[in-house]
Amino acid sequence: MSPRVRQILVLLSAILAVVVSTIGSGAFGGTPIAEASGGALSDDATLLAPAGPAFSIWSLIYGALIVLAIVQALPRNRDDDRLNRVAGWTILALLLNPAWILVVQAGVLWLTVAVIAALAAVLIRIALLLSAEQPRGAQKWWHDLPLALYAGWVIAATAANTAAFVDAEITEVTVAYALVLLVVATFLSTLVAMVQPGGAGVAAATAWGAAWIAYGRLTGDPESTVVAVAAVIAAVWLAGVAVLRLVRPHIVVRSGSPATSTR
Repeated sequence: MSPRVRQILVLLSAILAVVVSTIGSGAFGGTPIAEASGGALSDDATLLAPAGPAFSIWSLIYGALIVLAIVQALPRNRDDDRLNRVAGWTILALLLNPAWILVVQAGVLWLTVAVIAALAAVLIRIALLLSAEQPRGAQKWWHDLPLALYAGWVIAATAANTAAFVDAEITEVTVAYALVLLVVATFLSTLVAMVQPGGAGVAAATAWGAAWIAYGRLTGDPESTVVAVAAVIAAVWLAGVAVLRLVRPHIVVRSGSPATSTR
């Protein structure tokens, strides 16, 4: 696609994502996500459901994505090869979120897992593409960091969404099943954080989700001390990864090469 078309489509996709999410939140009288799909995605549905305040991170993510969309649309960024390389994937990532919301509202739980897993895969692909070239100027902050926050939260949400589907449609989610999903999400977030410039945002967003999972298991239903402890460990580990990426930003595993400096 041409650079100009890329700029327009990224901007329109970001606006669409915010509008659909606002409608999906129930702000205009619709059914909130927590009540859709029979409440399968509510904050007390499964052992991996984050407590309600966790979802406030969406305000930060949407705000950051709007900033990304606006700044990338400026004339000075029109011919940026790095932005053009990931533009198609960025548009897809922005569109998959409203698609997920619509599927949730339709009550098709198995499809919610497929859509959010596809979204996670797209965001990981973006991380790999971004790792191949050093960001220019403040690009790491206005472009890479919003996508990093998005990726980190979606990784946590994919684990929670999978648990919701299994619990509602197949069998009750056991402690062992919850622990496996938590370990996978933590491992995946760590890997992506070490690849993507601005990767501290990936680890921090997943840590946020893990911390609220721990809070939910200690203070609400369903209770589980084991899952809560595991979630605390995951949150502390990921917070450590986030700090490492902040203080040692040059440690980036680039696609197709060993660790390389971004400075």
